[in-house]
Amino acid sequence: MSYTRRTKDELARRVAQDIHDGAYVNLGIGQPTLVANHLPRGIEIVLHSENGILGMGPAPVAGEEDYDLINAGKQPVTLLPGGAFFHHADSFGMMRGGHLDICVLGAFQVSATGDLANWTTGEAGSIPAVGGAMDLAVGAKQTWVMMDLLTRTGQSKVVQQCSYPLTGIACVKRIYSDLATLACTPEGLRLIDKVEGLSHVSLEALVGLPIAPADGFARTYHPETS
Repeated sequence: MSYTRRTKDELARRVAQDIHDGAYVNLGIGQPTLVANHLPRGIEIVLHSENGILGMGPAPVAGEEDYDLINAGKQPVTLLPGGAFFHHADSFGMMRGGHLDICVLGAFQVSATGDLANWTTGEAGSIPAVGGAMDLAVGAKQTWVMMDLLTRTGQSKVVQQCSYPLTGIACVKRIYSDLATLACTPEGLRLIDKVEGLSHVSLEALVGLPIAPADGFARTYHPETS
């Protein structure tokens, strides 16, 4: 049976489903910013940006961008009623002080036990500094990673041990990917759900690591019913 990868919007919607009412959430640069467009209705989720914003809304409509109102990735954003701006130092105080419930970050690699490598590959021309990723990864109550499961050359980004410089140790709780959602535990990987048509054995073969089934069985994620 064949399987279809989650699109970036389907993946963003999958992440958004798991954010609880009342959560303060930081969305990292790249794919995680799409989560803002798929937050569940009827609950309050407060989005934070490390450059000093609380209360961000979805991306602006084309033609209505305000480039004085941007997130940490320099993308134009909207501000919901009650939103606020503040100094960069205050923003990092929120990040380091444990005031964020969840941060959603991209990654180059994540280990089975939750080590995170997301700021450099060590190659020439790569990002010169870790920025706020380290503060977010260890400061938030939960760190989630949102990424493609495989590199462009077909290598798993989920590994036994990271080969790139680390951002944080044992900080990632969940990996949301285009093929499966995984939990990182001290004992290794545990399946939360996977796309329809992808067998558990095939997923383990792609990752190259054992993956414990969720609650004794492997769940399948159906985006059209979620």
